[in-house]
Amino acid sequence: MTLRARLARKPILIAPGVYDAMTALLAEQAGFEALYLSGASIAYARLGRPDIGLVDMGEVADTVATITDRVGLPLLVDGDTGFGNALNLRRTVRAFERAGAAAIQIEDQTLPKRCGHLRGKTLVPAAEMIGKIKAALDARRDLLVIARTDAIAVEGFDTALDRAEAYAEAGCDVLFVEAPATLDQMRSIATRFAGRLPVMANMVEGGTTPLLPAAELERLGYALAIFPGGTMRATAFALRDYFASLRSAGTTAPWRERMLDFNALNRVIGTDAMLELGRRYDTDQQGKTS
Repeated sequence: MTLRARLARKPILIAPGVYDAMTALLAEQAGFEALYLSGASIAYARLGRPDIGLVDMGEVADTVATITDRVGLPLLVDGDTGFGNALNLRRTVRAFERAGAAAIQIEDQTLPKRCGHLRGKTLVPAAEMIGKIKAALDARRDLLVIARTDAIAVEGFDTALDRAEAYAEAGCDVLFVEAPATLDQMRSIATRFAGRLPVMANMVEGGTTPLLPAAELERLGYALAIFPGGTMRATAFALRDYFASLRSAGTTAPWRERMLDFNALNRVIGTDAMLELGRRYDTDQQGKTS
């Protein structure tokens, strides 16, 4: 089933955030149907820095390629502003699609952008964003275009809905109104576009938007729920405690019940299968391919 077809069906599609092939593999093994490559989490994991526009297009495209080489799930990719103007965005769309992305999310912030739940955001004119959406649609082959507006925090809720309306009319495949602050705002967004195109909700632990379970988001009218940073926040929480324990105890023994041992980790990543694949290309004593 294509991502477009899945978004047209219930139940709501849940896409956990991933930031490398390992997190993507674990999410796939957990039974998810799609994944979301979080630009913020790439910044956290790869750079140890905040989500303030420091990650470049090549770094994201490389990450897309390593993930899609390892897992087969549709990958929704955070494309920030497209890393420049409409022409830059065309190049970004083609690079991401070549790397295996199923969807690209683009937003109407200025450069350098910042996390949608941080203060101090600024926006490009709506007309510029509409041009970018059209550029993305012209450049893509099959991948979906998710249009995001950050206008609630900058221009107010009503203007954000106006921008979202214009982006929907420009032809985006999925609509994303970032950082609604109340349940009523979340409901109004979903109701406004019900039956017209899928609407996405962004669940950020400690962020501006009320944190709701997927079933409640579906009742409000959302077709897609992403949990982009939860994976990194859970990882950082666990590693902070792990390192503190190792530093204090001088051994991993206190953590053994909360770790995969050597053999368990190899089962997760499929080491035996990979070694068996390698043996197919070994040669026998007569020099013949076995």
